Amino acid sequence: MDTVLERIRSLNPRLRMDAVNDKSFRPYGRVLQGFDVSDLLLTMNSRSIPEEGNVYVASDAELESSHVFAPIQESVYGSMAIQIGYCNGKNSNLNGLEYHKCSEINIAVTDLVLLLGRVQDVQNNMFSSEQIHAFFVPKGTAVELYQTTLHFAPCKISDEGFKCIVVLTKGTNEPLESMPAKCTEEDELLFMRNKWLLAHPERRILIERGAYAGIAGENTYLQYA
Repeated sequence: MDTVLERIRSLNPRLRMDAVNDKSFRPYGRVLQGFDVSDLLLTMNSRSIPEEGNVYVASDAELESSHVFAPIQESVYGSMAIQIGYCNGKNSNLNGLEYHKCSEINIAVTDLVLLLGRVQDVQNNMFSSEQIHAFFVPKGTAVELYQTTLHFAPCKISDEGFKCIVVLTKGTNEPLESMPAKCTEEDELLFMRNKWLLAHPERRILIERGAYAGIAGENTYLQYA
């Protein structure tokens, strides 16, 4: 792991980067121990990586039939209803940052890097990409991202791309049935059910879908080769 991390660090000298087992990860989340995710990883062998871009599936019936579904639901989510899906892709840019009013579990099927921030650093619905903290997640590792952690699609560290299992409370990332009344400043960021989103202005596909342009600075790019 250290060899991979050091290689990625050397290619991205302007980016603050650590491993998820480093103490600097504590404000963002924790590494989950004690859950046997082996059958989830096996199922992901048949979930392909697209040739371009990313694919996100919020709920996958086969993943949700795993024996670890109930232990995760009971232990991490206090028996709240959950969904297990995945995000696979070829992403290398920040593009946006989202957060939920619940924790999100990411299980790295391949080695990958997460670009993270903190909700506490969002001021007037703006976040500076200079505050991004990158974390290397080795394959097979499960991490819980706290609800105050800004995150988006993982970044690849090889030409093949990345695969990541995603666990959230049930219904998260589904379309809004109607746009809520704008009662607070934060309401401008609500993009889907239980999904508040800040988009980078360069990510036109998100802006055109109504995402709030709330990231200042560079659209962080992770160099991997």
